[in-house]
Amino acid sequence: MNDYHFLTLWRLTAPLDEVWDAIRDVDHWARWWPCVRDVRTLDPGDADGVGAIRVLTWHGALPYSLTIETRVTHVDPMREVRSVASGELAGTGLWCFDTEGPITAVRYAWDVHTERVWMNKLAPLARPLFRWNHNYVMRRGGEGLAALLNAHLVECLDTDLPPAAIGEARNPRDLREARARMSHDAHH
Repeated sequence: MNDYHFLTLWRLTAPLDEVWDAIRDVDHWARWWPCVRDVRTLDPGDADGVGAIRVLTWHGALPYSLTIETRVTHVDPMREVRSVASGELAGTGLWCFDTEGPITAVRYAWDVHTERVWMNKLAPLARPLFRWNHNYVMRRGGEGLAALLNAHLVECLDTDLPPAAIGEARNPRDLREARARMSHDAHH
């Protein structure tokens, strides 16, 4: 019950290289992502950032903060960054980057489980609030990134559907179709 599968899509009117550079510059996220309260680099990793270890403290709209240690496990420049997380949330994260004409699409898949006892105990009731708070954090990130790059956030989509419901590629079209199916099923 304490497992979460989030997928966020940001589509921005900014060049891929600028979006890539901003996302890869984790040490400065707090300058443009309002929900990032603190970033401490424990190890910068290799030249591509593989092996980088950072401790991030997040605070969304709800009255609690989460501190997470992340370690970058894989970097495919201008395409993807994989990481593992431990701390108050544990699991994996995957940033994927692509272009759609003049638009840069950023997908973030966050598959985690909560480690805080109070969150685990409240999960049966508070799960929708935790999901809403995650989506709030990600929307604020997309808005902040757009402002930093003097771009427009054309689209910000969020879901907590498991990977199997979206499709292996977890691409934007699959995400929209899965959300539409879930919305249609909920109304019928």
